[in-house]
Amino acid sequence: MDSQLGNVTNVANAISNMKFTIEYEREEDGRWIAEVVELPGAMAYGKSPDEAMAHAKALALHTIADRLEHGEAEARLGEVTFLTA
Repeated sequence: MDSQLGNVTNVANAISNMKFTIEYEREEDGRWIAEVVELPGAMAYGKSPDEAMAHAKALALHTIADRLEHGEAEARLGEVTFLTA
């Protein structure tokens, strides 16, 4: 239960700060997968690293918008930053 609370806090902090890290790697089948580290489950595939990262960024923005719409995140938006790890 404590790890769930920690995950929720980490996600809330990431959304408040609008700073996200994207990690990517090549799968055995040749596809690329990118993951937004601060948003558990936010992973996307692409034919290239750039395509996978673009899909992951879009997914992160959709997630943020959904949480804002449902009152699950603070509505003060500033700058959104994506860092590649």
